[in-house]
Amino acid sequence: MDTTKKKKKFELPHVYTIAFLLIVIFGILTWVIPSGQFERTVIDTAAGEREVAVAGTYQQVDKVDAEGNDLRQGIMEILMAPTRGIQAAADVVAFVLLIGGTFAIITKTNALNAGMNRLIKLLHGKDILIIPIVMVLFSVGGTTFGMSEEALPFYAIFMCVFLSLGYDSMTAFMVCFMGPQVGYCASTVNPFNVLIAQGIAGIHGNPQLGFRFLQWAIFTVLGIAWVMMYANKVKKNPEISITYKDDFEKKKEFLAEGADVDDSFSLRQKLVLLTFAVGMGIIVFGLVKYGWYMDEISMVFLGMGLLAGIVGGLSEKEMANEFVEGMKDFAYAAVIIGIARGILVVAEGGMIIDTILNAMAGMLAGAPTAVFTTMMYIVQSLLTILVPSSSGLAALTIPVMAPLTDLMGVNPEASVTCLQYANQIMNTVSPTAGMTVAGLAVCKISFPQWWKTSWKFVLIMTVLGIAFTAISGMMPV
Repeated sequence: MDTTKKKKKFELPHVYTIAFLLIVIFGILTWVIPSGQFERTVIDTAAGEREVAVAGTYQQVDKVDAEGNDLRQGIMEILMAPTRGIQAAADVVAFVLLIGGTFAIITKTNALNAGMNRLIKLLHGKDILIIPIVMVLFSVGGTTFGMSEEALPFYAIFMCVFLSLGYDSMTAFMVCFMGPQVGYCASTVNPFNVLIAQGIAGIHGNPQLGFRFLQWAIFTVLGIAWVMMYANKVKKNPEISITYKDDFEKKKEFLAEGADVDDSFSLRQKLVLLTFAVGMGIIVFGLVKYGWYMDEISMVFLGMGLLAGIVGGLSEKEMANEFVEGMKDFAYAAVIIGIARGILVVAEGGMIIDTILNAMAGMLAGAPTAVFTTMMYIVQSLLTILVPSSSGLAALTIPVMAPLTDLMGVNPEASVTCLQYANQIMNTVSPTAGMTVAGLAVCKISFPQWWKTSWKFVLIMTVLGIAFTAISGMMPV
């Protein structure tokens, strides 16, 4: 009989488990923390009207009022919280599901893959230019529609390409991973962090869109420069590569399999990409000109998906089936948004949110904006280890962070900017980030190899993220 004791590996709970545990914890806190509330008022901003708490108006209230209504949340309220949370976040949940269906239709046309393959073919002989062009395209995807999982098919393709051109596997990973990652960090209209966070915070019209475009340009240029410097060094002296010895085996595997970079790029696929580009342009125009919100953006995405399917040559059944499959893939993110909103439902039911906000505002009273936003950034970074999903983290934290910025006299957009940078920069090196783990696995690169290669650039991104969050908070409302 085998008496060997197996060591149990520590595993983080599922994000759904974390969210439900937080519901339970906040339910318990409604019995411990005093109930209270701020007076609220409606203010006019450049993006429209917003309801905010009025500093200095906090007052405690009794747990049981004169009519016998008990604010303490029991087992019934805790078990009903996920349902009530999904109902309360119905607009955001529906938005995420529709986005998933739309992109499944676009992906089915194979336009993205065909366009990338044609680009590789056209750049034959000028291989170094593949890096900036591909990274710009991926970064645009990251900053607009939240490109992340969509990059996964390209890892194997670019492993073949870059290994055959004399680069290493780390270069292939950096191009495929950091391209969309810098765009995701510096999101402009990404529905999975910026738009969802703004929706939860009640911010309409993406008021700092111009500033976000500037941030995206800076992050993208820095990311490309870093990858190109690394690639050039490896090309000149392959032995300095941290994956040099490992790449001998990788070449046998990936180059034996080959990469089909000569796929045709049909007129239909060109029209699909044109449809996508025009659709994103319409969304940006609507955000800037008319202060569009979830319904209007969903309208454009749905129209974009239907038109892409038609011009891409998909049948009615194919479009419908892909739409359903896409919604299934995004159901995870959509449901966690609703369940996480259940935390707020319990906290609001017990009227402890304002008590928590009042305590936090008291601790940070008088703190400069940069100090406050930096502390907020640290908190979001640590929470990302537990909740890697940007939409999930937004649902968990923005209900508290956004009103806290109001109480501190800071532009609430800082809570959104903080979320996007803290979440994605931490995900760049976090072993709990699914796409980071998946990309490294495809390229057969270990986390220590990646950490040793990337830590300096990640530090630069962190400093910039903290700085941009502070500037966002200092900008006029």
